[in-house]
Amino acid sequence: MDWSTLTVLVTGGTGSFGQKFTEVVLKDYRPKKLIIFSRDELKQSEMAECVRDPAVAFMLGDVRDKDRLLRAFEGVEVVVHAAALKHVLTREFDASEAVRTNVLGSQNVIDAAIDGGVQKALLISTDKAAYPVSLYGASKLCAERIFVSSNAFTRDGRTRLACARYGNVMGSRGSVAPLFLRQRPLGTLTITDPTMTRFMMTLEQGVRFVIRCIEVMQGGEVFVPKVPSMRITDLAKAIAPEARLKTIGRRVGEKIHEVLLTDDEIPRTRLVNDEFFIVAPDANGYSQGPWVQGKPLPNGYAYTSDRGVRWLSVEDLRRMVEADEA
Repeated sequence: MDWSTLTVLVTGGTGSFGQKFTEVVLKDYRPKKLIIFSRDELKQSEMAECVRDPAVAFMLGDVRDKDRLLRAFEGVEVVVHAAALKHVLTREFDASEAVRTNVLGSQNVIDAAIDGGVQKALLISTDKAAYPVSLYGASKLCAERIFVSSNAFTRDGRTRLACARYGNVMGSRGSVAPLFLRQRPLGTLTITDPTMTRFMMTLEQGVRFVIRCIEVMQGGEVFVPKVPSMRITDLAKAIAPEARLKTIGRRVGEKIHEVLLTDDEIPRTRLVNDEFFIVAPDANGYSQGPWVQGKPLPNGYAYTSDRGVRWLSVEDLRRMVEADEA
C-alpha cells in the first residue's frame, strides 16, 4: 500500500486518537494529504498550531451532517472513522445523543464513503461493543454491524468497510489513568471495584494497529489486537504507590472485566501471525487476505481481560504512564 499516493481523512481527528494518528502517519507514512475532520473549531485551531505540515488540512463538520461528509470525502481514498461520543456514564443519562452521533453518524459516514467512491473506511470500535452493558457499548455494536453489513451495498466492492475493535488506551481522554494522576496529589485514589481488570495498550500501539488494519482489510472484518491485561489496583500502584485506595462502587454501564471476542464470534475468528484476531462476517470469510492461513480458535476459547494472554506488571504500567506523560 503506497501511502504517498493517498488522501486520508480522520473523523474526530482532533481527539486523542486523531492527534496520535496524525503524528505517526506524518512521520512514517507521508500521505499525499491528511484531512482532519471534526466539529470543534478551538481544538482544530490548537492542533493546527502544533501541526505545521503542508500535507495536513482541517475541515469543520459533524458526522451527523451527511451533506458535509459528502463534500469532505471528495477525492479521499481512506477514511478512519474515530468520531464518537464516548463517556460511558454521561451517555447513560443522555442516550439519544449517542445514537445520533455513534449510530446515525456512522451510517452517514458509510453512505458518504460509498457515494463518494472512498476505497477503504475503517470504524474505530471498542471492547465495550462486545456483550454491551452500556448505551455507549450498544451504540458502538450497532456501528460495527452496519459497517460490516454495508459491504453488501457497495458498488462492485469498490468501497471496503471494516472495524478495528480494541480495549482501553493509556492516557486517552476519559480513561482512568488521567483520573488517578489528578488524584495523586490528594493521597487517595477512587476505584469502583478492586477486582476489576481491563485490556490496556498505548495510544501509539492503537494507532499502529489501525494502520495495519487499513493495509490488509478486504471488507467486512472486525479486527481485534492481541493485547495484555491489567488489574486496576496495579495501575493505581504504578501511578501512586503510597496513595490510599477508596472503593466507591461500580457505576452504571461498567463491567468488572472486559471482553474482546464474544462466544458467537469465536467460530468465525482466526488468529493471524499471533498478532491480531480477525472476525469474519460468516464462517466462509477467510478466502482472501493475509488471514488465509490464520489459526482457528479452539472450542471454549475466551478472550476476556481476566484471562489475559499476558498481564502487565506494576513496572510495565509505570513505564507506560511515564511514556504517555512525556
